[in-house]
Amino acid sequence: METEVLENVLPVFGFQVKTFPMGIKEAFDELTTRISAEDGRFYYGISECTKDGIVYIAAAAEKFEGEGDQYGYQHFLIEKGEYLAVTVLDWLCKTDSIKDVFVEMFTDARADRSKPCVEIYKSDDEMVCLVKTLEARD
Repeated sequence: METEVLENVLPVFGFQVKTFPMGIKEAFDELTTRISAEDGRFYYGISECTKDGIVYIAAAAEKFEGEGDQYGYQHFLIEKGEYLAVTVLDWLCKTDSIKDVFVEMFTDARADRSKPCVEIYKSDDEMVCLVKTLEARD
């Protein structure tokens, strides 16, 4: 397991997948149809455990402030800082096992279980799973 540092807060826009996990593919199909990735834009999955279950957001990187408003989407921020990172290649054939990657990441003592998990979809082949690390305590 590697670590990756996000130097800046990442502004993204998208929407909550109401039928998690079944609706994830349809949510990203909607995003990729409406929002072009041709300019190197990444897509993101943001998931968080709540008392009501898992909340999953399908999102696209914001290229300029207010871009999501043009499409009627919500705004979200991915925190800057250090993350545990696992790259999954050929992820389209492994969607059923992605949850297992996050379960393993959460067993690491450095994992901050109070923060959302992040998936970065870099291409149809490469996806990076991120779990925020605990902040250093003085």
